[in-house]
Amino acid sequence: MTKTLTALALVITLNLSAQSKKEHLQENRYDLLTNEFNFPQADFKIIGFGAYHGSAKTEITEIALLQSFTKTGSISYYLPETDFAIAHYFNSYLASGDTVLLKDLVTHYGVRVPQDKTVETYNKWTALKQLNDQLPAEDKLTVVGIDLIVTYKYTCKLLLELIDRQVVESPALDRVANMLEADTTDYSPYYDSDSKAILRAFVATYEATPDDFSKGINDPFIFDHLIRNLKVTFEVFSSKRGETIYDNYVGLSDLYDFKNKPQFARFGFFHLEKDREGEKGNASFFTMLIENGIYAREEVISIIGYLTKSRVLWEVEYDDKGYKTHITEGGFCIGDYRKEYFLGIKNLKKTRISDITLFKLNGQGTPYANGIPDLIEVVMKDEASNGDDVKGKSTTAFIDYAVLISNSKASTPIEKMK
Repeated sequence: MTKTLTALALVITLNLSAQSKKEHLQENRYDLLTNEFNFPQADFKIIGFGAYHGSAKTEITEIALLQSFTKTGSISYYLPETDFAIAHYFNSYLASGDTVLLKDLVTHYGVRVPQDKTVETYNKWTALKQLNDQLPAEDKLTVVGIDLIVTYKYTCKLLLELIDRQVVESPALDRVANMLEADTTDYSPYYDSDSKAILRAFVATYEATPDDFSKGINDPFIFDHLIRNLKVTFEVFSSKRGETIYDNYVGLSDLYDFKNKPQFARFGFFHLEKDREGEKGNASFFTMLIENGIYAREEVISIIGYLTKSRVLWEVEYDDKGYKTHITEGGFCIGDYRKEYFLGIKNLKKTRISDITLFKLNGQGTPYANGIPDLIEVVMKDEASNGDDVKGKSTTAFIDYAVLISNSKASTPIEKMK
């Protein structure tokens, strides 16, 4: 009898919680597809948006958020999920409108996450240029990359721009220049590629004879920053990505005055979680900012996107001639499937007001601070989940806002662009 009453009380408590959550969502929801949308919060140091990769409306969501932030002057910097050099040349695109450059940048940007090497990513950048062009000079966004080096191509290009080759004579530097001019390598840092061997030799030469280079380097700070990041890729670096993102952010903070000039970051959602999943869980980028006292928890804002009735680009197949075909998924892999779904996503689905609906989850008295990991726990029917790791933790320990993205088509590989 006692066990029955306890179970009944638990069911009642969960139902009441679900009701209060639905009420909260109804009172704190915003249609991102309207021109009148204004993001409901402006007091932050850094704000991030992340979602499953490879779905078309994810990019539309990001642009809607950026439109709101730039309209109110809430952000100064845009931090996409890429390295410093690729970001540097995204700035060149925003200034010049060079679409040949943009397509190549998206191609290299997408090496890290192939689901983002898409027409939709390309279109997102063209929309961002249009947005940036309308801003006063003092309010235009600057793109900054803090991630691990994605490919070597644009790092090589920037290194060569930073060195006056009429002043510096170096066979090792010549080999870098020749490689870039030929442009036939894959520039991969992920195995012992020819490009890695050439860059390893260049870095060794520079470190052995720094005085031979110093007189011809026109920005020593950025040059040394690139060298440090190159050296990370010469090691086994797969487990160092989070640490590198954090170190790069801190290392560039004074240069860009990050503490006084807020940023918008677009990363995969793990990097934007504000707490560890379990005591021994890895610390994300946002978690490191909080744990290391860079910012207070309330100064770091996380927005996570969730998909429903949508598809994602899953795999692109190539043959000797290049692009062959691609595969999309719409059940498993989107986080809203009977065998794999986010706990509590049904409340978002019941209260959405458009295909892209933003929900504010944080704030005083929010039911999302109740010790139940809605929208964080992934319920898995046939495989292990993160349920035990996040048990007893609240949604708002990890994120501040949720976006429900509905009826989104899968993104299209950049190779299909006409």
